[in-house]
Amino acid sequence: MAGQADNRAPYAKIAAHYTELIASGQLQPGSLLPSIKNLSEEWKVSTATAEKALRKLRNDGLVRGIHGIGTEVLDRPASMSSGSQRQDRGRRTGSSWGQGERSDSHEAAVVSAPAEVAQALDIDPGADVVRRSRVYRDRHGIVAHSTSWIPARYGKLIPQLAASERLTGGTSLQLITQVTGHPISHRIDTASAHLLTPEYARLLELDPDSPPAEPVVVMTAKFVDAEGNIVEYGVDLGGPGRTWRTESEVSS
Repeated sequence: MAGQADNRAPYAKIAAHYTELIASGQLQPGSLLPSIKNLSEEWKVSTATAEKALRKLRNDGLVRGIHGIGTEVLDRPASMSSGSQRQDRGRRTGSSWGQGERSDSHEAAVVSAPAEVAQALDIDPGADVVRRSRVYRDRHGIVAHSTSWIPARYGKLIPQLAASERLTGGTSLQLITQVTGHPISHRIDTASAHLLTPEYARLLELDPDSPPAEPVVVMTAKFVDAEGNIVEYGVDLGGPGRTWRTESEVSS
């Protein structure tokens, strides 16, 4: 968020800068990144730091090194994000969007809870729930179709949850936390591969009569507040060809 100190290591700042340029399309596939020498001079870092930044971009699958030529930007779809990763991103930046992403097709309604959703939210099947859905896209197409299932009592506290438009003032979890005063204390994530059903094809805007043969990634996330209340159940359906990727620091 604006005004926050950036405590990342210098190599990570350099890598993040070029990741954003690539994701936004400012650096097109086939473009060459500056050499290690030029990076070290521009960013006032050692050549070892500059080389480490380029190595991270290569490890992230964004660029490749070509002997005798330099470091070339690759053209590949970005990984999809889980609901938990979007929550983390929203807390850090105020937006659940990934780099180069946008969202559209925002829809919301109060509906009867399907059996799977009722079980996840620990409510009776058929009880009222708020269903919020949207589509995340980047320049390659659909990143994921995302659905949030929220107990109806929160919709009564926050009417805009049931409005078919992008939320203002924060994510659904942030808004619920603000109103109840109970922060999210933990979450439960799952990831699985599913064959593309006609319903999945519809949600991903594909032709149901000739869907891709490869499976798609389905991520779920259940969010629980400090009082033990399940406040949201999210389901993210990855677009064809999208993978799920996560990264964490490993201490020695």
